[in-house]
Amino acid sequence: MPRKPKRCPVVMIHGAFCGPWAFDEFRLPFEDAGFSVHAPALRHHEHGQNPPPALGHTSLLDYAEDLAQFAAKLPEQPVLVGHSLGGLLAQMLAARGLARALVLLAPSAPWGVLPSTIFELASSQTLFFAHGDYRGSVIRPSYHIAAAHSLDRLDDSERSAAFARFVPESGQATFEVMHWSFDARRASRVAARGVACPVLCLAGSDDRINPPSTVRRIAQRYDGLATFEELSGMSHWLIGEPGWSDIARRAVKWVEGATRAP
Repeated sequence: MPRKPKRCPVVMIHGAFCGPWAFDEFRLPFEDAGFSVHAPALRHHEHGQNPPPALGHTSLLDYAEDLAQFAAKLPEQPVLVGHSLGGLLAQMLAARGLARALVLLAPSAPWGVLPSTIFELASSQTLFFAHGDYRGSVIRPSYHIAAAHSLDRLDDSERSAAFARFVPESGQATFEVMHWSFDARRASRVAARGVACPVLCLAGSDDRINPPSTVRRIAQRYDGLATFEELSGMSHWLIGEPGWSDIARRAVKWVEGATRAP
């Protein structure tokens, strides 16, 4: 049997309310292609349903700093694959010059990228109605929201199994994403000029959380470096809903081309 080529490390960054488990299957095509895949847990996400109160005050900047330290220990600069909130964190790291290439799967938008749909605006307001000023709070995952807008293309048993693994999220980090215009620290800011690596942006046509019209705006920030693709019939859970394997193979092929020595 031919030996797999030795390739650069790939760091997969999970989204809000999730953990490294979210990439259990999505990582396999990368590993089959010879990439060394790492999927670290964001700070406090390893505690399951009982995170410490400190989670509520954890910022995007904390998540990014932890990931930067993780990447610094790798033998060479990694490719970053980020889903949803993880896609925003991947952009933040790339702006520091810490990525060889970016694969952004339904990424959350950085500071300054305006929402493009009424649903996005309504979602941010709903958080305030439900939780008040939730900065500093530990936010519990909602099955209703996940079932309707994230895991909506899974069957009932798959949806229940996936949601059972969801964990609480930081109110501070959520605020910094959902209400960036009120965040004096601009925690979600990404200096687009600092991103010098190739970027692949993938968005599901039926995604309401991070819709293709907004993801396209993200890609436009990296003009000349970014490839944007809208995936027909796909929703938000690109890493696990039906069709995920095609997306993973597409991403592997793109990464192979983006990291090939000239």
